Amino acid sequence: MPIDPNYETVIGLEVHSQLLTKSKIFCGCPNKFGADANTQICPVCAGFPGVLPVMNREMVNMAIKTGLAINGTVRELSVFSRKNYFYPDSPTGYQISQYDLPIVEHGEIFIDLPDEPKKRIGVTRIHMEVDAGKSIHEGIVGASWVDLNRVGTPLLEIVSEPDMRSSEDAGAYLKKLRAIVRFLEVCDGNMEEGSFRCDANVSVRRYGAEKLGTRTELKNLNSIRNVMRAIDFEVDRQIDIIENGDKVVQETRLWDANKNISRSMRSKEDAHDYRYFPEPDLPPLTIEPSQIAGIRATLPELPDAMAKRFQDEMGLSEYDAGVLTASREMSSYFEDANQVVGKSGKKNAKATANWVTGELLGRLNKEGLEIENSPVSAINLGKLVALIQTGEISGKIAKKVFTHMFDDGGDPQTIVAEKGLKQVTDSGSITAEVDKVLQAHPEQVEQFRGGKTQVLGFLVGKVMQATRGKANPAMVNSVLKEKLG
Repeated sequence: MPIDPNYETVIGLEVHSQLLTKSKIFCGCPNKFGADANTQICPVCAGFPGVLPVMNREMVNMAIKTGLAINGTVRELSVFSRKNYFYPDSPTGYQISQYDLPIVEHGEIFIDLPDEPKKRIGVTRIHMEVDAGKSIHEGIVGASWVDLNRVGTPLLEIVSEPDMRSSEDAGAYLKKLRAIVRFLEVCDGNMEEGSFRCDANVSVRRYGAEKLGTRTELKNLNSIRNVMRAIDFEVDRQIDIIENGDKVVQETRLWDANKNISRSMRSKEDAHDYRYFPEPDLPPLTIEPSQIAGIRATLPELPDAMAKRFQDEMGLSEYDAGVLTASREMSSYFEDANQVVGKSGKKNAKATANWVTGELLGRLNKEGLEIENSPVSAINLGKLVALIQTGEISGKIAKKVFTHMFDDGGDPQTIVAEKGLKQVTDSGSITAEVDKVLQAHPEQVEQFRGGKTQVLGFLVGKVMQATRGKANPAMVNSVLKEKLG
């Protein structure tokens, strides 16, 4: 929703995805995060005079795969260009990128918003380029250091149309795009490590106006939450400027997540400022139709298609299906767990989904863990849900077992046996406990028989308390109702 009802927000996002190739784009240096500074460089990526780049074939395949996944058009002929700028983290003084003839054009991504129909966001282009190094300022007084390890890392820049109208749109777009590149296994989507980075172009205009407002570019956005907060701040800032009779200046602004403000970095460049010209050391890239067709045949089931299958075949809600397809690891965990639960249909799938999206994700978020690092394996979670579904333990006891599994590890069946947590389903034992409760609470018995049926819950609770939660709740209800007439 707009922050000011008199203004419309217009947002376009530029997302840089570092690709999971083994080596860099134009040389054999390893492409991995976390090495000691300036240990993953060679004459090619360090920009020594006379060196020549050699194209990484796997990067091209990943670009094609990503383009096909967003219904884009893969160009059979694309060209690399030099984008000229001078910063300490770029040893060549230019970036090898693509400009007028990118590898992919005209894609689309459909985003999911609460209580709204799916919304289409156009993708203008995907182009390949090299990453720059990293300037380091923290902990250094009076100077900055430069780490060139990242120079030459293969990037896809995915540029959206200005189709987003709120920070919620932008957040949903980033979540869906990150899920897609993770499903494709072309990028790990880690924003904190910088392998999935976003620049946001933001402008405002009065409702009904056709001309776009002056845009600013927001950088230093290292999480989806910060992207959304920065957009909201920038929209407010621009509206205040206009309302005060001033004009918004086209510029690049840095987001300060600690202070929740943006600050001016530099005037925003246009394409002509970069003096693009064709890269003389790389010939035009030609892609055969057979190569595109071959890659299309290898595409995995993507998040939207998988979410639809979860809804149609398993009866899951749109929300649960969206959560479970947020990443390949998440969907694999759910499907592996559900396979263990059994094949009795939608009821088991819903139960499994509830445990994954509820107890498991709640605890993982609390501990700051990702699904792939869960102490509870998919197989063991599936076994736990199966114990509930077969009536061997109650849902309440299952939560206790889950806590043991998460904290100390172990198989749920072993934990149930060792701690004597198996559910009581013997009718004779349950009837005996029901009789004791009815004798101890004659007032509630009379109230029930007098029409106050809500006291049944009180009586059920007393039986469950007496059995330490191990009595089968359905059987307790049934015996109580029979005894109470």
